[in-house]
Amino acid sequence: MKPMVRYASLNRYLELGQSLGIDPVTLMRKAGLDPAGFAVQDTRAPAHAVAQLLEDSAEASGCGDFGVRLAELRQFSNLGPLSLVLREEPDVRSAIELLVRYEHAYNEALRLRVWERDELATIEVRFDFEDEEGETPCRQSLGLAVGALCGILREFLGPDWQPVSVLFAYPTPADCTTYERLFGLAPLFDQPFTGLVLYSRDLGARNRMADPNLRTYAQQILQTLGAPKDLGTVERVRGLIKLFLPAGRCSQAQIAREMHIDRRTLHRHLEAHGETFTTLLDQTRAALAEQYLATGRYSLTDISQLLGFSASSGLSRWFRSQYSCSPSEWRARKLAGNGGAGAPVHRDSTR
Repeated sequence: MKPMVRYASLNRYLELGQSLGIDPVTLMRKAGLDPAGFAVQDTRAPAHAVAQLLEDSAEASGCGDFGVRLAELRQFSNLGPLSLVLREEPDVRSAIELLVRYEHAYNEALRLRVWERDELATIEVRFDFEDEEGETPCRQSLGLAVGALCGILREFLGPDWQPVSVLFAYPTPADCTTYERLFGLAPLFDQPFTGLVLYSRDLGARNRMADPNLRTYAQQILQTLGAPKDLGTVERVRGLIKLFLPAGRCSQAQIAREMHIDRRTLHRHLEAHGETFTTLLDQTRAALAEQYLATGRYSLTDISQLLGFSASSGLSRWFRSQYSCSPSEWRARKLAGNGGAGAPVHRDSTR
């Protein structure tokens, strides 16, 4: 079954669309969405249809920042029953952990991952629409999700709070004014992933909204949302590989230490899921290599360092083993719009 999302994710969409001179109702119906769904906010809609609606709205309005504009209008209550539970968590970290574990309660296509390292915390945001070819566009959805996440953090940390940095995996838009207004700083584009970076101490901040007397009731609401989603070993390893690759310290032993287990235990856990550390490393490198090469922004030396190779020659040997061509050849075909740019020998379905 394809992932679904609450209609509340589109709160204020009609007002924003009308203010930008487009016909939001017609666009919704074109995407297969019923405007009457706003009457009951817990009504669910196909996540891919909502993502396509945001892309169509950006094109129709001529506003490449449509998703970010919609994020400016979001409210904490748009999370539905989960917002009541988050308000009663004792600190920001526990609230964000809950947001990650129950992401399916408000958007089944959303994937949030949190890592902490060297006094910084990273919250990665991505979407998985479960389409076989990864064809659902999600630039506007990413802008909306990261903007909404920033708004949630400000509920806990105050309206003047801002992240250390904001990253987007897509190219720099023509106009960054809305981005800078919402986040309070200029985001970085063409990055390895989309998300927010903040200080770990911010996650440790006490939740001033919490009322201990209401926590019991909040937990009762939580039980109505179903079982939490467990972040499996494979997904954790993928995330840590992304984190450690640029530092050149991405070994199985290093990942195992970060997970507080030994190397053999990590090997057994991955083997139980039909994976090995080497295949996950290659898959992650392949996804990042394609992204870096496709933008044309990074030199091969830069890409070598970002993927954890000590020299460009190491990147070239590895890339040829995966794609049967050199990085330069792959990039030339991609930038020329040639669909035959090639695919790696070992790939998985995770996007």
